[in-house]
Amino acid sequence: MIKMPYSLIHNGTLIDGTGKPPIRNAAVLIRNKQIISAGPKNSIKLPETSKMKMIDANDGFILPGFVDAHVHIMANGFHREDIIYKPLSLYFYNAIENMRLTINAGVTTVRDAGLADAGVKMAIEQGLILGPRIQISVTPLSITGGHFDLWLNSGYDIKTSYPGYPDSICDGLEEVRKKVREVLRAGAEVIKVMVTGGVMSVNDGPESTQFTVEELKVIVKEAEYKDGIKVMAHAHGVQGMKNALKAGVHSIEHGTYLDEEAIHMMLENKTYLVPTLLVNKNNMERAKRGEVREWEVESALTVFDIQKENIKKAYRAGVTIALGTDCGVLSHGRNLEELSLLQDIGMTPDEAIVAGTKTGAECLGWQDKVGTVEEGKFADIVISKTNPLEDIKSLGNPDNIVMVIKDGTIVKDMRET
Repeated sequence: MIKMPYSLIHNGTLIDGTGKPPIRNAAVLIRNKQIISAGPKNSIKLPETSKMKMIDANDGFILPGFVDAHVHIMANGFHREDIIYKPLSLYFYNAIENMRLTINAGVTTVRDAGLADAGVKMAIEQGLILGPRIQISVTPLSITGGHFDLWLNSGYDIKTSYPGYPDSICDGLEEVRKKVREVLRAGAEVIKVMVTGGVMSVNDGPESTQFTVEELKVIVKEAEYKDGIKVMAHAHGVQGMKNALKAGVHSIEHGTYLDEEAIHMMLENKTYLVPTLLVNKNNMERAKRGEVREWEVESALTVFDIQKENIKKAYRAGVTIALGTDCGVLSHGRNLEELSLLQDIGMTPDEAIVAGTKTGAECLGWQDKVGTVEEGKFADIVISKTNPLEDIKSLGNPDNIVMVIKDGTIVKDMRET
């Protein structure tokens, strides 16, 4: 990695993530970790210094580092048998590669939706490992028998347990209150709650409703006590979704069975929607190839088409959509494939880019730090050799992301020199 006091990115077209028109022959001036100015090259006032690193974009496209609002950086497929056979430490070593793939794909910020703990965040911040800037939820909250309860019908409980990683199970008002406090104590910056079952679950289905409205209200209120911490809700089924919206959650993850009433509630509450279309498309493709387990086949084959149509309705109604992928359930490094699926539900390429940059940062509450190429933001920047406004799908191929800069430091450079 190359340290840069002053750097000037030039000879490229700037797509700054705000939704404004692209700027040709643009430049971005960076000092240490921060963007000093960005715009037409002739508008940039250069400092009087000989210590200026010139970064040639080679007629490429300069974009903000992307934000993935729903990943599992510690996971590689969520196969229950892995928990039985794999040592705990292996998950952390695998995460190093997962994070490398993520940042090489052009994603410099993620919201981890479960499993990454405070130590993972500290290792990134201290420079011990290369990874995206990360917001952690630590442990997803689940009811007994719910989507994150790993108890098997055999009577065995294969949950992961170690100091710094609280158990996820809680039932009733007092238990959920205490569980939120435990997860916050463990370093969570956002609370993740499972309000429905899952597509690939053994013991429940995607439309299964979990937690009561009263329990969810306690979770939201208790999180807010701690510096306004927000709640993200895993929600496929519409009743669980509506319960979460009544309780005031900040974001709905997946949103598969959204209906008109739920869409109206999201608009009223200004709730973010993080669709994760890519994971359901991936599950469908795997089911067609016969690669999923018997109990997963029916949901895997049907859910993507249902979700896609419902997310289209939400988009047309004006619901705020942030990019999320559920990478960890599917392979890491595929994050920006989600952009073309956002285009499929009606977004223009520019709108899809905003969903994966500015809106994602706002969903995380980090809009003053990342998400756009603007003065005062952290210098998280990617350079694409392809024009994403003409071919948004091209960003899904990490080979087209020829440079990634995080905190003003080049962490990937594949430019032709």
